[in-house]
Amino acid sequence: MHHHDSPADSCAEQTPRRDADGIDRRGFLECMTWAGAGVLWSISGGILSSRALGEPAPSGKAGADFTFAQISDSHIGFSKPANTDVTATFREAIARLNALPQQPDFLLHTGDLSHLSEAAEFDTLEQVLKEAKTKDVFYVPGEHDILNDNGAQYRERFGKNTSGAGWHSFDHKGVHFIGLVNVASIKEGGLGVLGAEQIAWLEKDVAALSASTPVVAFAHIPLWTVYPQWGWGTDDAAQALGLLKRFGSVTVLNGHIHQAMQKIEGNVAFHTARSTAFPQPAPGSAPKPGPMVVPADKLRGVLGLSQVSYVEHNHALAVVDTPLT
Repeated sequence: MHHHDSPADSCAEQTPRRDADGIDRRGFLECMTWAGAGVLWSISGGILSSRALGEPAPSGKAGADFTFAQISDSHIGFSKPANTDVTATFREAIARLNALPQQPDFLLHTGDLSHLSEAAEFDTLEQVLKEAKTKDVFYVPGEHDILNDNGAQYRERFGKNTSGAGWHSFDHKGVHFIGLVNVASIKEGGLGVLGAEQIAWLEKDVAALSASTPVVAFAHIPLWTVYPQWGWGTDDAAQALGLLKRFGSVTVLNGHIHQAMQKIEGNVAFHTARSTAFPQPAPGSAPKPGPMVVPADKLRGVLGLSQVSYVEHNHALAVVDTPLT
């Protein structure tokens, strides 16, 4: 495994204890270095534990009731030096999923399917996804998917039966999944925004659920304040998270920042997936965010996909972010 010098090691110090969104930061921030080996993260009673991929599971742990995979930030159409063939690395991610001994029940794509919202880019994405053994895919848009037409084409192709700008929810084996859209009205470089209409929808959506229902919310931009100077956070996330406070187990998955990061706060675990296209710098380690060029032999170590296992008995989600090595 290549080790890659990374400013991500110090990112725990870069996050203020009291963030602009007013959420109390009693939790802790855990950052994975850029090209770290794949790690299996387990959440048990609000405590984060991890083991490297390839290590045996701790004894006495029952198998997962079901798994699902998260892919993010495929940026089909991007071809700058950071990755001149993003379709190949996306295809490789799908091949890795297909190689799993047990196929995930479905895939979540957490946005930036395309780089420029072009029909041909969406076509390519759909073609590659046809190669996946897992056929069910749920999406939320990234800002790159709604560039030309306010997301009309995205919704027509990937957001059928969704509300508003593409938000939706579904239930799977006792777990409630909520796809949120926080890119529809952002300003260049500004924080993500959910908006009053979506928050009202969310309140209705979760009203009838019992507090013991495990909830997985997924959105493109982080719902926690990673680095507001770069727009890496969501302005009104506190209102949405407030509606999820009563649930015993809440997991929030997102993309956008192209690096693996994780935070636990009370009963909420936040997890950011790597991109299948190109890495971005660690928060504050560069003048601005954007595609980061890494040596070709290191590129696959900073791209990845997540596989999340859900185990019914202890209402915990184990989160894996596997680099494409």
